[in-house]
This record gives sequence, C-alpha cells and structure tokens, in this order.
Amino acid sequence: MKKIVLFLFLFFSVFSFSQDKILIEGSVVSESDFEIPYAAVGIIKKNLGTTSTGEGTFSFLVTTDELDDDLEISSIGFETFKINVRAFINSIDKKISLKEKTTQLTETVVYSPLHYIKNAFKKLKENTINKNHQLDILYRRWDVEENICRFFIEHFINVIDRGPSHSSIKFNVKESRNSADYRYVKNMAKVHPMQSTVWMNPIRRETNLNSFNWKKTENTFYDGEDVMVYEGKSNSERLKLYIGFDTGKIYRAERSWVPTVGKSQNGIWLYKKNSNGKLYLSYHKRDWKGSRKLPDNVVNILKSKGESVPDFVPVEFRHEFYVISLKENKSQFTKFQQSLERKDMALYKIPFNEFFWKNISLPPKTSYFKKNIKELESLYGVPIETQFKFSN
Repeated sequence: MKKIVLFLFLFFSVFSFSQDKILIEGSVVSESDFEIPYAAVGIIKKNLGTTSTGEGTFSFLVTTDELDDDLEISSIGFETFKINVRAFINSIDKKISLKEKTTQLTETVVYSPLHYIKNAFKKLKENTINKNHQLDILYRRWDVEENICRFFIEHFINVIDRGPSHSSIKFNVKESRNSADYRYVKNMAKVHPMQSTVWMNPIRRETNLNSFNWKKTENTFYDGEDVMVYEGKSNSERLKLYIGFDTGKIYRAERSWVPTVGKSQNGIWLYKKNSNGKLYLSYHKRDWKGSRKLPDNVVNILKSKGESVPDFVPVEFRHEFYVISLKENKSQFTKFQQSLERKDMALYKIPFNEFFWKNISLPPKTSYFKKNIKELESLYGVPIETQFKFSN
C-alpha cells in the first residue's frame, strides 16, 4: 500500500510539474542580426528571468500564472523591449531584435571621472538590494588542461546576499553533478569559488580607486538612462565600470588582472533591476589561464614509457553562473544551516538527482558548452549523461 501511495505521489508531482511549468526560450539580436550577449531577460515585476548567453540565446521556466505578464529584454546600448508572455510563446519567430539607442547625454557640469566613480560607490547601498535576499544560482566550472576539457562540474546553490555594499554571503550547495574526472592536474581551491566571486568583484572588494588612472571611454544607454563608461588602469589591473548618469547605478563591472599564481584572469559582473528598481547580481563569468606542474605519479608514468616530461602544462578554468531566481520575502528563503566547510567545489559529495537536473531552468547550450562536452565524451567514449550518473 505504501508503495502505491508513493508511486501516486511521484506521478502527480511529475504531472503537476509538466502542467504548470512552461519553457520560454529564444535569442536576442541587434537590428543588424548580431547576437547580443548578457542581455537581461525576464518578468521584472515578479523577479523572474535569466541572462542571455554569450551567443545571445536564453531560456527559463514560467508558470501559467505569468502568461498575462510582460517579458522585458534590456541590454546596454539598446532600447528595452517588452512583449506579452503569452504572445511571445505563441509567436513563430523566437528571435527578439533590439533597437540601438543613441545617448542623449549632455553634461553641463563636467567633473573628473574619479568624482562620478566615487559617487557611484557611495550610492551602492542606496542603489542595490541592501537587505537579505536569496539568489538561486546555477554555478558552472570547466577545467581545461593542454587545451582539452577534462572536468566539468555544476552546482545549484542558494545564496543569501545583502548586495555589494556588504562583503560576505551565506550559501548552501543544494544539488551537484559532474563529469568523470580526466584531469592530470587536480587543482583544488581552498574555498568554494562562489566565495571567490565575492572577493574578486571590484565593486565589493575594498578597491583603491585612487590607484587607477581613470578616463571616460564612451557614453551609452541602459533601460531609460544614459550611461557613462569609465576605464581605469594600474600597473597590473584594468577596471571598466558602466555607471548611470542620473542614478549612479553600476550596471556592469569588468576586471582584468594578473593573479598571484597564473598568467591572467578576467571577469565580468552584471547587475539588473528588481521590481522596485534596485540592482542585484544576475550573471558572472571569470576565466583564469596559467600552468601547473604535473603530479609525481603522472611524471613517473611518462618516464616509465620513455616519454618526455614537460616542466609545466597549460591549464585554464572558466567559471560562470546564472541567477535563476530572486527571492526577497524571508518566508520563501530556503532553510539551511550555513556550512563552514572551506573546500573546492569538487569535494562536495552530493548524490546525483536526475529528476532535478531534468526539470531545472538550464541556459541554452552554447558552442563553448558543446565543444567541451564533446571533448569529455571523446576521451573514453562515455556519454556525458552516463558520466553524470556514475561520477557523483
């Protein structure tokens, strides 16, 4: 009897999910038909949505409750586009074309770039969500050695954040899946990279703004506001900030720097508006390039085969995450005990939940994603779904 009840519960749970959830997917392009990466796509008044991939594609899940809402698409340099959700779902062409927007900015009083930048940092608490809110995040990491992807891992994380005016977060890893581990060099970080994302964010860390030589590189536009773009350079670092002229809101931050270990590292942090116009983190991408020594066991194997042993092998890491949903009501927060574990994300051993990964709102597969999956599958001829199932 218990088995029958359990079966019925699972059946109706799956049936309910398939009935209520609707996939919205498409692409964002310019009038010249060039893809627009990292556009904010969503239902603003309900804090639902995603960010378009580097190829301008997007996908996310809604329910039947959102069919009469407006889907909004915004990107720096373009006019915001709105369309009814039901109308978009029923449309044949799922390609959204944004019109370029020429800035109307006329500065009557011109201050130094540093004046505008410091003012934007002073307004962080005012311009962003500065109370506890939950971000549900899909975090991905690719490990590439000798120009071949040898490991891929994804985490679904609940993050409790207070915005960039605060220096810390709380997070809980809810779900995990990873490929088989084909790495020679298993570089293990001391903390989960979600934490590193906070430390490396130029508008969250204690950045010495005076140490950069700043200049304004262009004027542009974002979602009804003129935007000034400032670039700062120091001996080993470059920052680029997209700042609203009227509000001082920092919509985008880019950082390139020479890490303590490695050749180069660069990242972008994107912020978008909630239903009240406050900003929250919506997307992040970070690439690290360098080299590592081969471990002794690999060196010994190569020597035993009479093969040459390189001093170092080229290694790359790409981190990327999408904010899938925002929750501001504390009653909707996921209940968890904050773990004080300080370890690499590959060391979180969480059973593979196939149902979860089949029903979560995943971003579209980009050419970079497909390339790396193909490399992982070709190493030993094992399909990625099989690797997910037996490697967790």
